[in-house]
Amino acid sequence: MDPITHGITGALLGKACFSNDPAEPKGRIAVFAATLGSVFPDVDVVAEFFSRDPLAIARFHRGFTHSFIGLPLFAAALAWLTQLWQRRRGRDCPSFSMLFAAYAMGIASHIVLDAMTTFGTRIWSPLSSGRAAWDLLIIIDFALTAIVLLPQVIAWIYRDPALSADRAPRMWILFSLAAAGAWEIARAAGFPFELQVVAGASAMFGVLVVLPARFGWKLPTSRRIWCQAGVCATVGYLIACGAAHHAAMARVEAFAAGKQIAVERLGALPMPPSLLDWSGAIRTADGVYYSRFDLRDAGPPQFSFVADSPPNRYIAAAREQRDVGLYLWFSRFPTIHYSQQGSREIIDFSDARFFSRLRGEPAPFTFRVVLDADGRLIEEGWIGALTYPRRKIKGPAAPPADSK
Repeated sequence: MDPITHGITGALLGKACFSNDPAEPKGRIAVFAATLGSVFPDVDVVAEFFSRDPLAIARFHRGFTHSFIGLPLFAAALAWLTQLWQRRRGRDCPSFSMLFAAYAMGIASHIVLDAMTTFGTRIWSPLSSGRAAWDLLIIIDFALTAIVLLPQVIAWIYRDPALSADRAPRMWILFSLAAAGAWEIARAAGFPFELQVVAGASAMFGVLVVLPARFGWKLPTSRRIWCQAGVCATVGYLIACGAAHHAAMARVEAFAAGKQIAVERLGALPMPPSLLDWSGAIRTADGVYYSRFDLRDAGPPQFSFVADSPPNRYIAAAREQRDVGLYLWFSRFPTIHYSQQGSREIIDFSDARFFSRLRGEPAPFTFRVVLDADGRLIEEGWIGALTYPRRKIKGPAAPPADSK
């Protein structure tokens, strides 16, 4: 999940559980704690910035800071540091137990939301290296972001009835522009949706916000009530995503059973732009079946088969590389493609969870290994949308013993 949505979610939880009056100092600190806790687990990206490891995102990201084992330790440390900071400044501060609960809630929300994505997270690190990936949410989910943000904005608009008539139209314009921006981002990324969705979102926000302010309808002024309603709406959305995933998984399983496929792993993966759009992936011994489908279509999904390149000594040599072993642990539906460019032997490892809708672009999270004609490692690293450093090897590795 993107850090902006994490932070907004933490703020929503903090306002729903720990504060009703925005002017109350202890409540503000508790909301800050929940918000900071909700983005804190991504502190592990610091290791990526300082590492020259081309697989740092798989090796370091979403590990101990994203685990329920680390949660109480980080929540306690952050609560203690917050109290220490406030006392040194001579300011009143919530109790340690309140701060601990706020930080723990924020961190827990981050862990759970990341586990709901296809990327997954190691929720029991360091006791287990397994990645929980429940395949309910896309990593950037505009619908979820809107659901956790809107109650907080509406609470701000109606906090002071005298100002609501002025605030409401300005926020309506801002959110309409944001919806148009989301449409443009999705279109540029190759996942377009209809402009009618933008118009519908703008109209719905206008009905919720502008009309009550325009006609003086009385709405709750309690921030806590609005944010608690937002928490309920968020839970409802996640339940709907779970139901959609169940329906999508049933279609993937039906295809595998009907074709009598020897399945190594299968899954239904959420796709942009909505919870009705899904892809199916089935890993077999020699390739991956892949499909993208819409739950509104009653017919069975149409799968295509992406075959692995036939085994050869270069693929075998690439698989022996330590980083390739890490990549294959990270990937869930890997595909292997071998090609030649002059004297360079190229092996690309991709994952069917991630693919590009842009023509000519390699799939995101494609890991390339380049060998010389004798099978010695020349270079390895990500290609495509990622910009992580490629590692060039100084000094040849030992060539494989078999002939091509």
